Amino acid sequence: MHARKERVAHYLDTEKMLPGDVRNLAAKVMQSAQWDDEGPALAGLMGVDHGGAPSDIDDEYRHAGEMKLIIPNSERMNRGSFDVKSLLSSAKSNGFTDVVILHETRGRPDHMVVSHLPNGPTAYYTLMDVKLRHDIPDCGTMSEAYPHLIFHNFNTRLAKRIQSTLKYLFPVPKLESVRSLSFINHSDFIIFRHHVANKGEKGMFDSLTEVGPQFTMLCHKIIRGTVDEEKAADVEFVLRPYLNTAHKRLLLSKDMPWKTDDDVARVDRETDMAK
Repeated sequence: MHARKERVAHYLDTEKMLPGDVRNLAAKVMQSAQWDDEGPALAGLMGVDHGGAPSDIDDEYRHAGEMKLIIPNSERMNRGSFDVKSLLSSAKSNGFTDVVILHETRGRPDHMVVSHLPNGPTAYYTLMDVKLRHDIPDCGTMSEAYPHLIFHNFNTRLAKRIQSTLKYLFPVPKLESVRSLSFINHSDFIIFRHHVANKGEKGMFDSLTEVGPQFTMLCHKIIRGTVDEEKAADVEFVLRPYLNTAHKRLLLSKDMPWKTDDDVARVDRETDMAK
């Protein structure tokens, strides 16, 4: 559908006659395109000091700098003394489609907010097990090509919603892109990894090199508005880990992302018993 919209828009912009294969669908395609936003054209990244012992300014914004390399077409902004409302207003007026706010405590990133402009939604994530590129041994060179996205084990309606808040940060990649970003759901914790494919002697991709950074995310809230409207916006989802049944429920998928050796052995035993 996205390719059809671009094709129809191209013919309309150049005032050329539509080919027969898209002429019948042109009205329907352009009608749905009226409600589309501009997509991931430009994302803003803000580093924010979240408290604790004073940290070096380089530590405070290093993770924001690495996130800038991960998200194409993004710009890093230091918040400084400006409030969130004025920054969001500036981002909207300058054509930003998303704002990503990173918080840190004692030099370690621990919180991330992804807000889609101009009307939301906004997702709040806790960050854990963060390893920056300089913390990963034998870290490869990072490509700046648009990355392929891999979302694994996102099965519920909430999981699809979280997937969308992350997916639309990135432009559509070319088929030959060697970059891949993996988001793997494991018991509602989202594991992030970043790899670059390597070509072997015969010109075929035969291995992957991890280029970092690494981190794990836990989505604890989604609101139907931008981050500056948090108090007034409707809450779409909030994590409640202290309920008596919280430890029994998996919100993003009932399945594990991969089978362990114990799972395989159990299935083999059940198969033998069935025979």
